[in-house]
Amino acid sequence: MINIEDIKKAQTRIEDFIYKTPLIRLPLEEEVFAKAENFQKTNSFKIRGAFNFLSSLNPQERAKGVTAPSSGNHAQALACAANHFGIPAAIAIPHNAPAIKVAATKAWGAEVKRCGGSTAERRAAAQYFVDSRGYHYVPPFDHEFTIAGQGTIGLEIFAEMPDLENVLVPTGGGGLLAGVALAIKSLNNNVKVYGVEPELAADATESYKKGRRILWPAEKTTATMADGVRTQQVGELNFEIIQKHVDGFFTATESEILEAAKYYLHKAKIMLEPTGALSLAAYLANKSQIKGKTVLIISGGNFSPEFLEQLF
Repeated sequence: MINIEDIKKAQTRIEDFIYKTPLIRLPLEEEVFAKAENFQKTNSFKIRGAFNFLSSLNPQERAKGVTAPSSGNHAQALACAANHFGIPAAIAIPHNAPAIKVAATKAWGAEVKRCGGSTAERRAAAQYFVDSRGYHYVPPFDHEFTIAGQGTIGLEIFAEMPDLENVLVPTGGGGLLAGVALAIKSLNNNVKVYGVEPELAADATESYKKGRRILWPAEKTTATMADGVRTQQVGELNFEIIQKHVDGFFTATESEILEAAKYYLHKAKIMLEPTGALSLAAYLANKSQIKGKTVLIISGGNFSPEFLEQLF
């Protein structure tokens, strides 16, 4: 099982490659800060896990090339990391992924294979490159290397704000939530860590409540504008960590996500993708339950022009 030492090793491994993103005080009456991972090298937190994963492979494994399924942000992250190491990358991206994420993935030099939106279709498309070319499969969330890389966000938050009381984390497959929760709880078990999902893709929330992983149908999860968390089921290893270290979940409606994104743009002057607005959406709807100094993780900022039009 992954532990805090794995996350600290990941931090050392990736520190010269990723950006240490800022904590930004939001213009709210309460003490609320945003961890702006939309300012990251590929405009999302995913670069942390991808780079840690590739750095953890031996040279022979890495040289074979890498592949993964992704809705866009992991695709860009893996493409960027592969470019750094000078190795080939081929990514399976659903047909309904934002065009801007596909273009950015190609710009880093990766090959893109379009596929259906279900988990099975994504994995099958990526498996093609494993079977036909011998590429190494890099899970987008359900792996110790990935979780440890995402957990470095928790180390950064705590180092800058050791007196924080709450952290809200956007949740899809659960790699970010598992890593941050493990890091934060290992440093101060009194800090409350919450996962946040759209109501239309709340499989992790239901899984947490029922104590077992629940699979949601693809046609349901793909309905949310928060394309970064359209995962149908939380990862197995991630869920084990989440059950142990997470204090609860909040969900957000589509209108709440949109209003949070508008707030970020018009009040805080921060531009982000719908998934990145999840934590603020949940905070504004549930702040009577969230007391004290709070950090909201902005997971990414790879927005589409169509989404930008909705913010005015």
